[in-house]
Amino acid sequence: MHEGISTGSWSCRSDNRKSKIKNRKWLGLSVIAFAIVVTGAVAQAQQQKKVPRIGFLVPDSQSASSIRTEAFLQGLRELGYMEGQNIAIEYRFAEGKIDRFPDLAAELARLKVDIIVAAGGNGVTRAAQQATNTIPIVMTNVLDPVGSGFIASLARPGGNITGLTAISSDLAGKRLELVKETFPKASRIAVLLDPGDASKLVELKEVQAAAHVLGIKLHSIEVRSPTDFESAFKAGMREHTGALLVLQSAVTNTHRKRIAELATNNRLPTM
Repeated sequence: MHEGISTGSWSCRSDNRKSKIKNRKWLGLSVIAFAIVVTGAVAQAQQQKKVPRIGFLVPDSQSASSIRTEAFLQGLRELGYMEGQNIAIEYRFAEGKIDRFPDLAAELARLKVDIIVAAGGNGVTRAAQQATNTIPIVMTNVLDPVGSGFIASLARPGGNITGLTAISSDLAGKRLELVKETFPKASRIAVLLDPGDASKLVELKEVQAAAHVLGIKLHSIEVRSPTDFESAFKAGMREHTGALLVLQSAVTNTHRKRIAELATNNRLPTM
């Protein structure tokens, strides 16, 4: 009788021990499962918290492009993107030096930014295109993007480049017409341009065509750096030019204040 009770008691203890072992096993599996779930949740949270980075490539200096940069930031804010909160921006300013475009674009590509905004014409867009064929690129103020090889067509760009085109080349001739209307006695007009910017050569052809129709003699003045401005204006004055038409580029935009000063000092009407 006692033995039966003893056996039953032992059996009960044995079952309890097995139950505890089983519970510990399930507890261990539960901990592992919980850890997997938590790890996945943390990884997902970290992925969700990843702040997108925009590469902002500008041909001008920071001060020269401050108005456009602020407009860009304002546009982002209106869409709910706040710099330093839910987006980060990698700024690269070429300071009007065309030869810096490729290095700055390559630097942004190495940083693996999520998108590159080529903020200012064919030169920076070309540099960005050569730096990456995977990172999306937004071009701005580009002349003839199809002819330049940036996109397949306006309707279907293809590749990794999209954005805005410019009609500056078409308007270049119109600007010359306005100069002639304002200063009808000006028979000789100088054109200030950076020959290193291929898009300006396209504009120059439009100006030359308009000049032929208007009976104006053009004098092209080339500037590649700010050190060329003084000699360029002296050359223009020697040609007795009645007005000056400036074709916008990285170097002329960055130093437009200096150009305005020289135009004022030489009493030369300038557009």
